[in-house]
Amino acid sequence: MICLHFFKGKGYSDEFVENLRRVVEKAKSDYIKVVDYADDVCKACPHNLNGVCTYSENANEEVKALDDLALKLLGINVGDLVLWRDLKVKIPKVLNEWKLKACKDCDWRDVCDL
Repeated sequence: MICLHFFKGKGYSDEFVENLRRVVEKAKSDYIKVVDYADDVCKACPHNLNGVCTYSENANEEVKALDDLALKLLGINVGDLVLWRDLKVKIPKVLNEWKLKACKDCDWRDVCDL
């Protein structure tokens, strides 16, 4: 949820990147339902195997931990309907903590706008 705000059009594959573009565009004009399972972002990911992240041995647990951190920092809960613009206002307030806890070991650091 936080990382999508810094999406630059790079990813695992053209299909994955195009899916992310669609997700971001839709999110900008519609409510986002907060879920605790593989969502629209994950559906075109080549590491998504039946809703489980297979990127690395502990990837599914790592994704869950990052999602939980994002929810906590943004003050939202699973099941909430949120607006992109509301999240955009909250992100600068939590960005330092997000960088410390989420970005330090991220494989995508070099392509991120942070």
